[in-house]
Amino acid sequence: MLYAFCAYSNNCTCTYVLGAFVLLWVLVWFYRDNLEITKVSEKHVFVTGCDSGFGHLLCKCLDKCGFRVLAGCLTEKGADDLKRATGPFLKTFILDVTSTISIQKALEWTKKEVGDKGLWGLVNNAGRSLPMGPSEWMKIEDFQSTLKVNMTGMIEMTMNFLPLVKKARGRVVNVASVLGRVAANGGGYCVSKFAVESFSDCLRRDIQNFGVNVCIIEPGFFKTQVTSLEPIERELHRLWNQLTPEVKESYGDKYLDKYIKIQRLIMNTICDSDLSKVTNCMEHALLAVHPRTRYSAGWDAKLLWIPLSYMPACVVDIALKLVLPKPAKSV
Repeated sequence: MLYAFCAYSNNCTCTYVLGAFVLLWVLVWFYRDNLEITKVSEKHVFVTGCDSGFGHLLCKCLDKCGFRVLAGCLTEKGADDLKRATGPFLKTFILDVTSTISIQKALEWTKKEVGDKGLWGLVNNAGRSLPMGPSEWMKIEDFQSTLKVNMTGMIEMTMNFLPLVKKARGRVVNVASVLGRVAANGGGYCVSKFAVESFSDCLRRDIQNFGVNVCIIEPGFFKTQVTSLEPIERELHRLWNQLTPEVKESYGDKYLDKYIKIQRLIMNTICDSDLSKVTNCMEHALLAVHPRTRYSAGWDAKLLWIPLSYMPACVVDIALKLVLPKPAKSV
């Protein structure tokens, strides 16, 4: 009887100690997570892909925070629209991340802007999603057009600007995607976003001793140009029209229409219109004293895609098989 009581008391004590430890850990984590850097007005941040979407909104938010924002825009119109919406301290540069010459010019311009302070933040946001569709429908050029922006462009930007970031002991923020966790469709997008994940992990581990943080943003589905239905459907028709008669026959005449209907259903159901859920993560990565390694933005990222990424491959395969239409000559 006495032995049982002692054992019960010991178990209760262990439970209390463990509970207190978990509570303390949570409190410390929240405290560290909310610590913010100072002297924001002295820090420069370079953002790519600022014509629209996440990049455009992020630049406006950082400008309000007091950062010296250097915005890389692909077009003059995008640069003009951004300058009209921001203060005098935001500066724009016409940048094509697929061009080595353009990147080098942007680097020389940035060196003059930041001086001896270095670059506090590099946000690799520029990206493209199309073409997307069944892998068999793609040509090598279809993969390359996306990889040049999302993968090669991101890596080349990072490698060129890294010395400036090291000087400031700043941050590299790379925009990946939940589709860099779960390969849900063919084309270069998923391939490139998996590459963003792995490159960012390698870079973080390689340069962690230099005081540089590397953060990964993993947005779910949001209403941007990347998820706009009109260009998605236009590209699917283009891919279908370039197929050989034999391949078309194997899928069946109705496959394309069914595939497009499913894309419409997914985009209309899942896509979130609140882009601030993503830019808030980017801001935290730049403002926090202790930024997180990964940020998942959007309800679908947290409740669907990220949990799904930890499932066995067969579970994901079955789920996608149930969603996507079946080809006419499937086995």
